Amino acid sequence: MTSSRWHLHALRLAALSQNGLTFMQDPFDRQRWEEVRGIAAEMLAAGAATSADEMIESLSREDGYATPKVDVRAAVFRDDKVLLVQERSDGRWTLPGGWCDLGEAPGVAVAREVEEESGYRVRTTKLLALYDKLRHGHPKATWHAYKLFFRCELEGGAPAASVETAAVGFYGENDLPPLSLGRVTEAQVRRMFEHARDPSLPTDYD
Repeated sequence: MTSSRWHLHALRLAALSQNGLTFMQDPFDRQRWEEVRGIAAEMLAAGAATSADEMIESLSREDGYATPKVDVRAAVFRDDKVLLVQERSDGRWTLPGGWCDLGEAPGVAVAREVEEESGYRVRTTKLLALYDKLRHGHPKATWHAYKLFFRCELEGGAPAASVETAAVGFYGENDLPPLSLGRVTEAQVRRMFEHARDPSLPTDYD
């Protein structure tokens, strides 16, 4: 079995255990679903820098029906260069963005993330892409996620680092710094440049 297939099975087991614990009718089923969650945690921990116990704790914080998380990213251009921020966690660069908060619209979330991570104020103008994270070469992760890429227009502000980001800058397509691949891939950034050159392109989706 390939490692990607193995990881997909682990994510599926984690989702099944969450659904089982959410909708179980018989209290005796709890032990069975917790055992399934434990197996999923061991599988996921084997591919990550964490222990099975830490993974179980992380999985246990999720409840309700298991669905993909939503990650938003902003493509902000100035003088044919794209806005990138340097993550403090790994020292690498990414399009600004992050998880949507509960009750928050994706277009609102991405504008908020840009200002929090870069200091710039933007206006969200178009959904450029909706990707399934499992299908685009990202490193393995605990959560299945959909990644929404938005075109955003600069409206003001000034570059400013944050608790999550160490630096802010605009980069050309052929001058990209090392990227934080858990957040964005080179192919995705280059695709944003293609959208910038041709605004008539339709939204990409999986």
